[in-house]
This record gives sequence, structure tokens and C-alpha cells, in this order.
Amino acid sequence: MKILMVLTSHDKLGDTDHKTGFWIEEFAAPYYRFLDENADITLASPAGGQPPIDPNSELEQSQTEATVRFNRDEQAQAVLANTRKLSDVNEQDYDAIFYPGGHGPLWDLVSDSDSISLIEAFWQAGKPVSAVCHAPAVLLNAKTADGEYIISGKAVTGFTNSEETAVGLAEVVPFLLEDALKSRGGQFESAQDWNSLAIQDGMLITGQNPASSEAVAEALLSLLAK
Repeated sequence: MKILMVLTSHDKLGDTDHKTGFWIEEFAAPYYRFLDENADITLASPAGGQPPIDPNSELEQSQTEATVRFNRDEQAQAVLANTRKLSDVNEQDYDAIFYPGGHGPLWDLVSDSDSISLIEAFWQAGKPVSAVCHAPAVLLNAKTADGEYIISGKAVTGFTNSEETAVGLAEVVPFLLEDALKSRGGQFESAQDWNSLAIQDGMLITGQNPASSEAVAEALLSLLAK
């Protein structure tokens, strides 16, 4: 079981002086679920090397069992510090692809040509494509072989407008993910803010927020086990 995890390389939160990146829980929880099932995991990012961790995800109130485990795991930290360049990975080498969120993907992965090509290759090969929180943004420009948006007519979820407003970034992000997914024909579903929700529609799995990261990983593992 070979899983490709793709992380953002973007670390600037819009026009503010604040940093962003990927949300550590959304990486750590799936990473350890995959690892504990003996999956062969490859990490990649547009720039390669160490992807930026959103500093807010390292605050005490954002910690979970998975992040505590990661903070004690020097081997996992070394793996994260040496992600492969996205341009160097190939769909044929993996069984599934997973995107952790954080705000970073809204700026780089949403329009990254290597990422889009990878998603389209996984989709055309009938392999699972999964993303959590802000990372469903990576699906916005991916199309089927027929030229339709992959998410058109598909049940999807992601960080909601109300959650973005609650964290005070609705006016900072380049677009509201909920609105963008709907604009591409996605059949958007959501739970109450901050509650876990993972949605599977065929080979597509999306999660709403950080609390949904492990549920998305579980759904992906279930698909791979079939």
C-alpha cells in the first residue's frame, strides 16, 4: 500500500505579516494512521524539502494525540524535512493520494500544474483522491478525461464559510473554499462548525476541518482494503 501525501510550500498569509502553511494535525493524524497500517508513505511538496507548518497549528490548544506523537518522533520530523519535489513524483508509483490542509494550499496547490496533473492521473487510473479542510482546494482545477471538473456533481466538503469567518480570515483568503467548491458543481455538505465530517463519493474523499483528518484517513484505508 503506497500513499503519496502532498503538502503546501506556501508560507505567507495573504497580505498580512502572518505566516501560514499546512496544519500539523491534518498531516500527523493521517500519517500515523497510514504508518500504523504499514503503508509505504511518500511526502512531496512543490518546492521539496521542509514544508512550512502553520504556527497556529503548533499552539497548545491545537495539539492532539497525533501531534504530540509527531513532536516526539525524530524520524517522522526528518522525513517531513525532506519532502520530494512534486515535479519528481509519478502517479504510477502510488495507490492513492492525500492532501493535508492548512491555508497554504489556497495560494499554491490550487493552481500548481504538477499537482493538478497528478490528481487527474490518479482519477483517470481509478485511484483514490483525498483531501481535508482547506486542501479540497486542490481539486478545483482538476478535470476528467472528458474535460469536466472532477468535483462536478460529486458530494464534497471542506472548510466552511462560517468556519473561515470564525477564525477571522474570510477577508484574507484569496477565495472562500465552500463557495469555490460549489462554483465547480460540487454538491457541498457540512456538519456543524468544528465537528468531524468525511465524505466519500466513489474514489473521492474530502474532510471538512482539522477534526476530520483521521476520518478521511480511515475512509481512504477502507477504500484501499477493497
